Amino acid sequence: MGQPPWPVIETVAYFVVAESLTNAAKHAGTPATVVVSRDGEVLRVVVADVGPGGADPAGNGLSGLRSRVEAVDGTLTIDSPPGGGTTVTAELPCE
Repeated sequence: MGQPPWPVIETVAYFVVAESLTNAAKHAGTPATVVVSRDGEVLRVVVADVGPGGADPAGNGLSGLRSRVEAVDGTLTIDSPPGGGTTVTAELPCE
């Protein structure tokens, strides 16, 4: 299977940022940072906040986001220890 067309990857990256910022505003109440970078054929999107952490990766929003990322053969990592903020990282294939 070839890589998805670039507009599809852009759309998924947009949803990762939008959903993650919405979650940070709703649950963390702190500023969040967004870093988008490209390393070869991987587009990396990282959204981090310094809120209370403890995000549930199986919750509706994050599980839906994971499905969207995995649909284009990407990966989604959520690091959210209690008391340690939340970092959402998506790695998406791109040409």
